[in-house]
Amino acid sequence: AERAAALAAAAKAAAADKAMALKITALQRIRGIGENFSAVLVREVLYRSFANCRQLASYVGIAPMPYQSGGMDRDRSISRAGNPRARTTLIQLAWLWLRYQPGSALAAWFRERVGTLQGRTRRIAIVAMARKLLIALWRYVETGVVPEGIEFRAEA
Repeated sequence: AERAAALAAAAKAAAADKAMALKITALQRIRGIGENFSAVLVREVLYRSFANCRQLASYVGIAPMPYQSGGMDRDRSISRAGNPRARTTLIQLAWLWLRYQPGSALAAWFRERVGTLQGRTRRIAIVAMARKLLIALWRYVETGVVPEGIEFRAEA
């Protein structure tokens, strides 16, 4: 109730608060993203402007750390140096995305990549999918580009 009242008040307030309220309602239209996920994503991450998707992923802490030694140049594990609340929310949202958006391009990428493997491989791949999901949702709320194959919630 408090979150709904804050969202209604933000829609009537200043321009910055209106922009946040519009982002929250835009995310809530997507099937599988509820009030809590949309509020956390917008208030923890998407309230800022980012120059590129690498900055966005670094802010949350799901960007791979580079490793360079001699002629070798590769990416290691994620840095975890960003916002922990946003990171855990995104990983939970990635698991729910597989359930509520099975026809999306991201879910198809995950199924193709992981297949029938279980355990550690799935957990590593879900973090990669959470990064891709964050970038897709960022593009959606900033520019209106709808992620490929997603379903929207039926309006009541």
